Amino acid sequence: MTAATTGRFVTTTVEVEGREEIAVVELPAFEPLPWGPRERLNLAGKAAERLDALAKVTGTARYTSDISLPGMLFAAALRAPIPSGRVTLLDTTAAKRLPGVQAVLTGRDIPLIPWLHGEPLLSSRVRYPGQPVAVVAAESLRQAQLAVERIKVRYRVGKHVVGLQQFPVRRLPGMPAPPFTERVERGDVRRAIKQSPAVVTQTYRVPAVLHQALEPHGSVVFWDGGRVVVYDSTQGVYRVRRELAEYLGIGEHRVRVVAEHVGGGFGSKNNCGSYTVLAALLSKATGRPVKFILDRREVCLDCGHRPETIMRVTLGAARDGVLQAIDFEAWIALGADGWVGGPGQIARQLYRCENVRTVEHYFYTNVGPMSSMRAPYHVEGAFALESAMDLLARRLRIDPLEFRRRNLPDEDQEKKRPYVSLMLGPCLEEVSKRMGWRPDRPGDTDRRRFLTGRELRVVRGRGIAAQIWPSGGGPPAYAFVRINRDGTAEVATGTQDMGTGSRTVLAQIAAEVLGLPLDRVRVTLGDTESCPYANNSWGSMTTASVGPAVRMAAEDALRQLLEAAADLLNVPADKLVARRGRIVARGTRRSVSFEKVTEHLGDIVIVGRGHRGPNPTTVTVASFGVQGAEVEVDLETGVVRVLRIVAAHDCGRAINPELAESQLHGGIIQGLGYALFERRLQDRRLGVPLNCGLHEYKVPTLADIPAIETRLISVAEPAANHVGVKGLGEPPIIPTAPAIANAVFDAIGVQVTELPLTAARVLAAIKKARRRKKGVLGVR
Repeated sequence: MTAATTGRFVTTTVEVEGREEIAVVELPAFEPLPWGPRERLNLAGKAAERLDALAKVTGTARYTSDISLPGMLFAAALRAPIPSGRVTLLDTTAAKRLPGVQAVLTGRDIPLIPWLHGEPLLSSRVRYPGQPVAVVAAESLRQAQLAVERIKVRYRVGKHVVGLQQFPVRRLPGMPAPPFTERVERGDVRRAIKQSPAVVTQTYRVPAVLHQALEPHGSVVFWDGGRVVVYDSTQGVYRVRRELAEYLGIGEHRVRVVAEHVGGGFGSKNNCGSYTVLAALLSKATGRPVKFILDRREVCLDCGHRPETIMRVTLGAARDGVLQAIDFEAWIALGADGWVGGPGQIARQLYRCENVRTVEHYFYTNVGPMSSMRAPYHVEGAFALESAMDLLARRLRIDPLEFRRRNLPDEDQEKKRPYVSLMLGPCLEEVSKRMGWRPDRPGDTDRRRFLTGRELRVVRGRGIAAQIWPSGGGPPAYAFVRINRDGTAEVATGTQDMGTGSRTVLAQIAAEVLGLPLDRVRVTLGDTESCPYANNSWGSMTTASVGPAVRMAAEDALRQLLEAAADLLNVPADKLVARRGRIVARGTRRSVSFEKVTEHLGDIVIVGRGHRGPNPTTVTVASFGVQGAEVEVDLETGVVRVLRIVAAHDCGRAINPELAESQLHGGIIQGLGYALFERRLQDRRLGVPLNCGLHEYKVPTLADIPAIETRLISVAEPAANHVGVKGLGEPPIIPTAPAIANAVFDAIGVQVTELPLTAARVLAAIKKARRRKKGVLGVR
């Protein structure tokens, strides 16, 4: 990150979702002393009951679909069933005549709103199946759906391509040349590969997968005079406010966005969706509130995915196992639109190597646009890189764990500066210890074999994989802390809680500063009218970004409270401390309660203001992690059963270790699905997804989850921010799939190079190995 200072503000680069963005950041008026590793804290760093637990288990927590307003209408959309073409006929006459229908809108009825590659919203040009063509608002959802069915529509089907059907990919049929190709190189990769005694090259493929957040996408919108109010299931209320105001051509001050509770997002709810804009247009046309909640199929078609990717990796190493070169080339199917991040980033950062080249080609295809999905691009890149690392380790006859140990990075090789802490080694050793890892000896096959009856039916294997993720958070983020007359405190900030427990973590930070019990702190999130700005809940940024702002606001409120108490106690403010809801004079028994101080102040309101300052410019903040997997593979059926996952991840200071552990478990389970089950299936001829519902799209169930052992490497990082935290939301999903794939490789002796590791693919690899008389049954 670089920074340029101009007075009170700094123009800086901030890492968001693994990519850099430019931001203007306010310099803090004061900076509290960092909470170092030896800081004695009472609440921060300890498990605490979630503040929203009771509301969620009793059903009183309000999600967007729970919002019901007087006179509310329900919306439904006509969506194109074709992947490419044009609408040649669109007749809404019959739909408008149906009982209960209040509005039918097509592209002819709404303002020109640029949406996809300059094409307007509700365009007659179709670029993907599921693209909205018209919308209806009616008194009931069923009436709206019936009206959609009565719209007369005809299409002229065009040429289309729905995936990376060729390899090597140079040009997709019927599509333009790659819209983006990014190349990054350091050193001389070609010469290093040529001079390396050991070289491996392999191609890896990963499918498009879906977010499958439990709460579907949707909005409830109504106009209040000249203002529009939006209840939205979103990861960023302020981003939705800004984008919706732009789409509607009104000032941001005329848009209020509320997200009381959010049932997951994983990156799919980062922006203002078309459903939000269309609900606003329908509400304006009818003068009534409109609820537009997508069903599971609509989410599948039009709310993003992790992109299908092909990666070719060439690694070169010296005989002693030191990496000499990494050559990483990737082909990414964005869908109808998407953003550039790159699976090659992890190849440039994870291991020490002087000669690295990454080339990433991005293609548009006729499926819905991609979107961020938990650790975007790093998950894909880790599978290819870590699989190739095991392939090269076997070529060198070096234990995979030892091979990684010999190539640990010693600095940020892209920015040429140290990491704030380099925890990959400790994570590696922790997993090694917990798994009882020891290098194989020649002929040591007992570990892999499991005899059932008279025949060798099941083999066992173990695998390991690592990760890196930018985790320092990013400004700007603001928070207010108000001390009420009853001695309680209220925290307000414009971030969201997607189910991760952000409310509780931010309350713990504020309560720690104020010396209050946790049950006397209330947190308000996700409302652009009552909360100051905070960035999206994305990129593992929330605690590392908003946490310091909340701490600074609490420190500011406490300073004011101590000054008021000093007048009551006749003691200088710098001699006072806050403990358990009381202001105490150091070294004495004199104290006064918060309530007495606020009563003394009368109608004077104490409000602390805090914001997140810029990240450090001389070090890089990144989190590291390692996971090990143990698997069984049935040689007759190809079925893979994961027995155990062992994970060690560094997170700086864990404000709430229990919630942090839950993030590890959630990420690992999601990674398990990516490794074994999940893929979006499509009809290649029609381009239509086939498995949108949860019955057809196979996410892991309780029966699929193995034993999971997690270890937080929790050491406060005061150089990262004054709370000492790093982000943790995304890292745990990154190494899971490659660790499992490497364990399968260890078990059967041949790599399965495409995810998911279905029984058919594993069985095909086993048969291929047997034909070549290597790999299976302990022959290596």
